[in-house]
Amino acid sequence: MSDQILDVIIIGGGLAGLSAAAALSPLRSTLVLESESALGYHSSGRSAAMFEAHYGPGPVQVLTQASEAHHRSNGYLSPRGMMLVAGPDQAEEFAADCVSLSLTEIPVEQAVQMVPVLNPAAVGFAAYHDTAEDLDADRLLQDFAKVTRSHGGVIRTDAQVTALQYTAADGMWQVDITTGSGAARSTETLRCRSVVNAAGAWADEIATLANIAPIGLQPKRRSMARLPAPGGHDVTTWPMIMGVGECWYAKPDAGKLLVSPADADPVAPHDAYADDMVLAEGLARYEEMVSEPVTRVEHNWAGLRSFVSDGVPVMGPDPDQPSFVWCAGQGGYGVQSSPAAGRLIAALMTGAAPEIDAATLAALSPARLRGA
Repeated sequence: MSDQILDVIIIGGGLAGLSAAAALSPLRSTLVLESESALGYHSSGRSAAMFEAHYGPGPVQVLTQASEAHHRSNGYLSPRGMMLVAGPDQAEEFAADCVSLSLTEIPVEQAVQMVPVLNPAAVGFAAYHDTAEDLDADRLLQDFAKVTRSHGGVIRTDAQVTALQYTAADGMWQVDITTGSGAARSTETLRCRSVVNAAGAWADEIATLANIAPIGLQPKRRSMARLPAPGGHDVTTWPMIMGVGECWYAKPDAGKLLVSPADADPVAPHDAYADDMVLAEGLARYEEMVSEPVTRVEHNWAGLRSFVSDGVPVMGPDPDQPSFVWCAGQGGYGVQSSPAAGRLIAALMTGAAPEIDAATLAALSPARLRGA
């Protein structure tokens, strides 16, 4: 057992854990534990990241808007735009999406000028706004890691948490980890005053290890395919394109086109992979709106987006054990909201005044899921 007592151990080396670490490390001795061999291995590294200030439930929008200055000042954002397309028989769904996503209807002819592969015979309605932007999620994650290390924080990969135990007598957590593999496999015991549960799809499993009531987290698979640029077009300036009801979306990426069926199938926590049938169905929905058929998929993958029952992230001290702090359930909003989320976790743990309003704090609090 290590003799060192840390202030904070953060479990999870994705954007949730590293944003909290970057905010906490100047204030508290901080250690990040990531079970995989690389940071951002799961959801954080598999996202078609966008910054869309009006995307998600109200509390998410508050966090996203509070994160904008961080993204912009560090140069993580670049122009993209968002386009919604619908069939002639989807007028009602189209109108509802325009309101929820703050989109303005444009003529179909204009949409085809912007995205030449759209089929004017299939697209009955189109809408657009230019405020959606690409977000460099990898650089965001690496910069959070750099900030953490610059303040003395430590980040360990290949560190699997196997046990968590709180001792009321001294107010300390004992955290058992396993590192390495095969003959080099070893165990270690760490001690800390607080634990941040930023374990993504595995957050409820971490809570169970700690004898903390779970929050009902449900991971949902999101699949993605990378296609060659359709028809040989230069896709660089195309917006992100979405079908009504988010039944599919497509986004330019490094000269290729990413297409997702926007699936949200409940699954157990695992190293996700795309379901071939689900992917094929999504690509078919995309093909219905375009004039260029899908002839080849260069690569496909999947990630897990985790939600609780009300779809709002869970952030803050557990009501039954305040030294166990949740940073989980970000759904599909964790990349764009991570700077403000990390600062919120740090404020709640250090007694600083949170930058967000009391109603949003209550909406994010794990207490809401316990009837407290």
